[in-house]
Amino acid sequence: MGMVERLGGGTGGVTRKASFPPVVDAGTRVLILGSLPGDASLAAGRYYAHPQNQFWRLLSPVIGVELPALAYDDRLAALRTAGIGLWDVVASATRPGSSDAAIRDATANDVAALVATLPALRLVAFNGGTAWKAGRGMVAGVETLALPSSSPLHTVGVAAKQAAWDAIGDYLSTE
Repeated sequence: MGMVERLGGGTGGVTRKASFPPVVDAGTRVLILGSLPGDASLAAGRYYAHPQNQFWRLLSPVIGVELPALAYDDRLAALRTAGIGLWDVVASATRPGSSDAAIRDATANDVAALVATLPALRLVAFNGGTAWKAGRGMVAGVETLALPSSSPLHTVGVAAKQAAWDAIGDYLSTE
């Protein structure tokens, strides 16, 4: 589970934050990679926990399930049923606050190793520019897609975000 560790003493210490384990199974057809969980997610121990993050709302029409209305474990189950997995490009980093621009001293997750364990995988989608820039070189042999960030800090309109995120649906068919 993600964690926050204070490095150094007093108020001048640096905060090192760690990502969560992947949420995948053998049926994962689309893997969505974020950068590193924000403070609200780390505090809750849940992916995309900030109430203004649009992640769950953007995926709802893609899979036909009203994800925000579900309990967290049920959201994850609905994603797995639809063939969607989650993880982050960054395993750990120092970062004051939640802004991707403040990520420093990053250690990467072994995305290539995870991808190699997913026999049904068709697409690796990157949630935001930081995830895309850091992770696109980690993936070979599978299609990739850069998505506008679901973060409330990303100012692209919801309609434009939804249009981009809807493309995930093309990769979820089991046919």
